[in-house]
Amino acid sequence: MKIAIIGGGIAGLSAAYECEKARAAGEPVEYRLYESRERLGGSLASEIVNGAVLERGPDSFISEKPAAAELCRELGLGDQLTPSNDADRKTWIVVRNRLVPLPDGLMFLVPTKLIPTALTPLFSLKTKIRMGLELLHPPRPGAQDESVAALVERHFGQEAVDRLADPLLSGIYGGDATQLSARTVLPKLVEMEAQYGSLTRGMVAAHQQMRARAAQRPAPSPGAPRPAPRGIFTTLRGGMQQLVDALEARLESTWVQRSTTVSTIEQNSDGWRITADGRTKDFDAVIMASPAWAVGALLKPVDAELGEALALIPYSSSITVNLIYDESQLGRLPDGFGFLVPAIENRSMLACTFVHRKFLGRTPTGKVVLRAFLGGMKNEAQLKETDEALIAAVRRDLSDILGEKIISRSTVPEHAQVSRWRRAMAQYAVGHQDRMQLVKERVAALPGLRLAGNAYDGIGIPDCIRLGRKAARELTTAGAATSAAAR
Repeated sequence: MKIAIIGGGIAGLSAAYECEKARAAGEPVEYRLYESRERLGGSLASEIVNGAVLERGPDSFISEKPAAAELCRELGLGDQLTPSNDADRKTWIVVRNRLVPLPDGLMFLVPTKLIPTALTPLFSLKTKIRMGLELLHPPRPGAQDESVAALVERHFGQEAVDRLADPLLSGIYGGDATQLSARTVLPKLVEMEAQYGSLTRGMVAAHQQMRARAAQRPAPSPGAPRPAPRGIFTTLRGGMQQLVDALEARLESTWVQRSTTVSTIEQNSDGWRITADGRTKDFDAVIMASPAWAVGALLKPVDAELGEALALIPYSSSITVNLIYDESQLGRLPDGFGFLVPAIENRSMLACTFVHRKFLGRTPTGKVVLRAFLGGMKNEAQLKETDEALIAAVRRDLSDILGEKIISRSTVPEHAQVSRWRRAMAQYAVGHQDRMQLVKERVAALPGLRLAGNAYDGIGIPDCIRLGRKAARELTTAGAATSAAAR
């Protein structure tokens, strides 16, 4: 079984690793990993500067999804897994240049506690009354897909969209709440609306059910070791680059083609023909682990309908700016992990993370690392600005939001780092599930073709790992079965 893997991001690396495992187990598997850039790992990239871990791309993964942590342990990185410092977790929203904490009892986008919601300065009195009346919403049977903004506005009003949904989803997807699919991004809320009508009542009921299940679990025996605390997020002590390096070290180096651009893909009677940098090679199967817009362009000559569907999946770009300060340069930062900036604030930044607090042990004592996020669907033009202009914009925003007493405009960071990620984050727009159904049907009609990446069934690192390994496992298992039958 000869398998081509196109794209050397985390999905492609995970697929190649699974192929290598099959080969090591004695299966007749060969693979070629094609990556157009010099380095592997896609947006997973980190380095250590002045003793501080700086992440250029994603800084962690969601702990609840097991695929990433499982892979790290397989690669011998289990002792490097580091949970987020949730004891100090607190998130702020910028409202007219003031930091306002998310109210207690807020479960993602749904307020579940009356008093904190009534007292928060995050919302106006009109919105608070709207939130109270939301309890009277009648059940709404499943209808056509709609945007997250439409769902939230119908229940809680436009201010909840502007100050809550948009900044939260921008931080996760780099997207626009008016474009993202409610059915795909917030499926539990859509189900709650169909069953309960009121999202508040649905969320409270779900929380009560969760507590009841927890109470039914048997208590640990006396003297039994307590499980290690698990944060909402998990990272690697030396940076996410550790995962990339560990995967790369497991692969057959002669089968990894860096700085190699695939120009055409053809289907033939025996499988697939790949042409890259003028050289053509035949394969039994191919795993497409590049962004959907690139995959669509390559597959359009093979299946025009599939290629067009993939090309229509929207993507957003992002920019990260890491700033290192000596703690003595700054006043006391607000508690918590950082803050989100709603688009209505008309700031350059979308968010800022206090990195030294989010993950302990990755920043030297006495140093502060601030990580700003820019770009997104509404700010693509920022990609054309110079590094100096972006750093200056972040420093202005930090001073205006946090105040001159905490960080003056004249305070110069010890180190500044800018990273641009063009068209890197897939957007699950309204109608995404219908599009995925079409894609699934078209792919099923093309034997030996698999898709993996953040455009299909989850945008996070665990999702990409899961899909990459699943694609390779399906192909190597099928290849092993064919070989056994031939014998």
